[in-house]
Amino acid sequence: MMKNLGGMMKKVQELQGKMEALQEDMANRNFTSSVGGGAVSATVTGKGVVTNMVISADACSSGDTELLADLVMLAVNTAKSDADRAQEEAMKEVTGGLPLPPGMKLPF
Repeated sequence: MMKNLGGMMKKVQELQGKMEALQEDMANRNFTSSVGGGAVSATVTGKGVVTNMVISADACSSGDTELLADLVMLAVNTAKSDADRAQEEAMKEVTGGLPLPPGMKLPF
């Protein structure tokens, strides 16, 4: 029994190390989304932090602030969704396809 427990603890430590490496990798990756025919572009990290925003001069000169706000939100949300999807896929590789318990996601 102790032998199995020791082996299980080793596996848990290995999985923890892989998850920490995944978190670091995701924090360093960038995901960019461009919307409105290139009017707005947003870049977020794998942790969802916005690192860059580009708004074309045409989008600013239109005077339609509601449309511009919608484009900004869409660009950020799309980039964040791309990051979340990449994180889920990477997590499946780390866990061998086993899902995390409900409500649990990276970063912990």
